Amino acid sequence: MLESRCGLWKCRLWKLSGVRPAFLCAVLLAAAIPVEASIGVSLIADQPGPVAVGTMVTWVAQPSNAGSDVLWFRFRVRPDGGAFRVVRDYGPLSSLVWTALDEGTYEIEASVRDKFTGETATAVSSFVLTPRTQDGQTSVSPTSHPLVYLYSTSACQEGRARVQYQSSGGLARLTPYERCRAGQSLNFYLAGLAVNTTYSAGLVIDPNKGVVDGTTVSFQTGGVPFPLPKLSVLHGPPSAGTQGLLLQAPLNLPATAMDLSGNILWYGPPDVSYLTRPGPDGTFFGLVLGPDPAHDAVRRFDLVGMTVQETNVARVNEQLAAFGKRQISGFHHEARALSDGKVLVLGDVEQILTNVQGPGQVDVIGDLILVLDEDLQVAWTWDTFDHLDTSRRAVLNEVCPTSPGCPPFFLASMATDWTHGNAVSETADGNLLYSSRHQDWLIKIDYRYGDGQGDVLWRLGKDGDFTYDSTDVYPWFSHQHDAGYESGSATTITLFDNGNTRFAQIPGQKSRGQAIEVDEAHHTVRAAYSVDLGLVSGALGSAQRLADGTYHFDAGLVFDPNGILSFKGISMQFDSSGTQVLSSISWLTPVYRSFRLDDLYGASAAPSSPPARLVEFR
Repeated sequence: MLESRCGLWKCRLWKLSGVRPAFLCAVLLAAAIPVEASIGVSLIADQPGPVAVGTMVTWVAQPSNAGSDVLWFRFRVRPDGGAFRVVRDYGPLSSLVWTALDEGTYEIEASVRDKFTGETATAVSSFVLTPRTQDGQTSVSPTSHPLVYLYSTSACQEGRARVQYQSSGGLARLTPYERCRAGQSLNFYLAGLAVNTTYSAGLVIDPNKGVVDGTTVSFQTGGVPFPLPKLSVLHGPPSAGTQGLLLQAPLNLPATAMDLSGNILWYGPPDVSYLTRPGPDGTFFGLVLGPDPAHDAVRRFDLVGMTVQETNVARVNEQLAAFGKRQISGFHHEARALSDGKVLVLGDVEQILTNVQGPGQVDVIGDLILVLDEDLQVAWTWDTFDHLDTSRRAVLNEVCPTSPGCPPFFLASMATDWTHGNAVSETADGNLLYSSRHQDWLIKIDYRYGDGQGDVLWRLGKDGDFTYDSTDVYPWFSHQHDAGYESGSATTITLFDNGNTRFAQIPGQKSRGQAIEVDEAHHTVRAAYSVDLGLVSGALGSAQRLADGTYHFDAGLVFDPNGILSFKGISMQFDSSGTQVLSSISWLTPVYRSFRLDDLYGASAAPSSPPARLVEFR
């Protein structure tokens, strides 16, 4: 015990006495100075179990005998007979709000680590979740979210089932299927609900019959408990209705889902600074921009806003330092699920370069791509300072803090925003496509599902490795956003062409929505689709090809002449000929990204699924 405390005593006494630490430790050990007991932790729930499935339980880790007040906590959960999974990795938050939708026994584990002494302690508590219904009964219960309800039934013994729900005269919605389990209840979140509306819900049992069975249950939704920015909806010809749910990700406001008439259907957690992507399973990824690295987090959350997975910059930096990698200043712009269950996050890296991007010493901000495993541990990294030419400056010489959307930086009061990565996605062959806004490039990276070495395979953009087959005076995209391969395509990339570099050379140009056909074998590209959006969005933006062949584009930062120094995000839909079929849904707030979805359960957000692989850190 005394040896474990030596680090604490030598630091404190050295500051007081100036005596060498090694000597102080020897003195302490020889004198056998009594010290307090080893660190401990207890785990307390805010309500005694058992409780019904879906009941939110707050777990609090209470440390004891800590040598300092700099304590980090980790929470893990496992079902009976399963493996522990990290819900929130080590950080300063000592509580966790948790529930599950499957009945049974769970173990909740809390660990505490004294950052000063390095000591750790762990507590585990067993907790039982019971069914809400029995003997073929069905119920609908409110959750902590006024626009999400919990449908519970025990009337499903074999086959599979899902829930159909709708308001009077409204669109019928369906949850994903769940497998029936004899003797166990099934529980479904009902989401995508209009405010203050009455709904009816019934179970659809499908043992190859697809018929509605069981009791229909009615329920009434609530409202949105906070004000939202002004919303305007201007319709052109009726939309085909494909993917008729619009998920908006405004900056520093909760993510919000609405139908194409502007009716609010769902919102995300208020403390998430912005949503980056919907996941493939009814979860969502977002960034929490905190006051320091330990509170600067990437979070995966579910439909009711519960944290499913979370880690923070400080914890990731511990792992990067152990691997001998550069550390990050913060997370920014991208977090998403990969097809093998891992999580990709974009962070930024600072380096002081001398006489490279200006005379003397210059603080240069680059990017670090992080791939985290299923427990949010660093599994693979890619660093712009290792793989790109640092002598090539940002195309328009952007500097922070004057450049919009700068990643976090700390080494100087002004920095060169060198790469400004804003999107990373998987390619069909298991590599990564990285969008560097300030290089005007899309860069394909050798990832190979984690087995790759990170080599740059090609650079797509002006002065890159491809020739553009076009007679356009300036065919290339610039300062692009949301670039990625179309769903199911290995050759076509959609993107929002903000056009900043083009604007600087050709006055009067507008932002464009584009789909680009890439011929990797011959290093040529052509515009498969390009539409002038009739407006300028110098930052932010989204691009998506919908299932019916039309395109959704979101101009995320458009100056509003009716406001005083205000900006708005405008969503638009165009058919394959470039005709606008949904005039606009505009929100009087900047919108980082938006997504057209069939529902909030992730089916239309699911990536392609190459075979899962186990990877080692690289």
